[in-house]
Amino acid sequence: MQDQESKQNGDMTDILRIADLPTGNPTSFLWTPDRAQMNNIAKALDLLALRKMRLEGEIRPQGTSDWTLEAKLGATVVQPCVVTLDPVTTRIEEPFTRIYVANWSAPEDSEVELEDGEDSEPVPELLDLAALAHEALALALPLNPRSPQADEIETNFGPEGVAPLSDETVKPFAGLADLKKKLESGE
Repeated sequence: MQDQESKQNGDMTDILRIADLPTGNPTSFLWTPDRAQMNNIAKALDLLALRKMRLEGEIRPQGTSDWTLEAKLGATVVQPCVVTLDPVTTRIEEPFTRIYVANWSAPEDSEVELEDGEDSEPVPELLDLAALAHEALALALPLNPRSPQADEIETNFGPEGVAPLSDETVKPFAGLADLKKKLESGE
């Protein structure tokens, strides 16, 4: 009963306070947004729809003051096709890891290239599961969703009086193939 009351009163049930987590065992979590949260996320990410979303995982202590979070994001998104604007539905199943380090320091150079495994960040006071899921979804979205009909569209570009460029002629070796044909025919 208290859980229902706290949700109705607006308590942050999506938030884990790191200082309150047990330091001897992992803490499991499962976060699923309500309809309003899904609509807000869809709007923020320019999605046509966000049909399902779920963040599940655990955060466990590492040493005396560091933490490792391992989670899996599941979502069903609908985006506009980059060619036809038709709706494209994609199922996302994305595992990810975050490493929270107590004595974290920012890289000195603003253009540092991170190596694999160097994805640490400072230990947050509060871990917002909704924000974490939103970020993970933003990173996992297809950049150029394409509907099956997009492959059927032929594009031709060119000014008046000039043979337009087509999908075939802009391929890297199309010009070499034409040159080879001309050489073989003796032109």
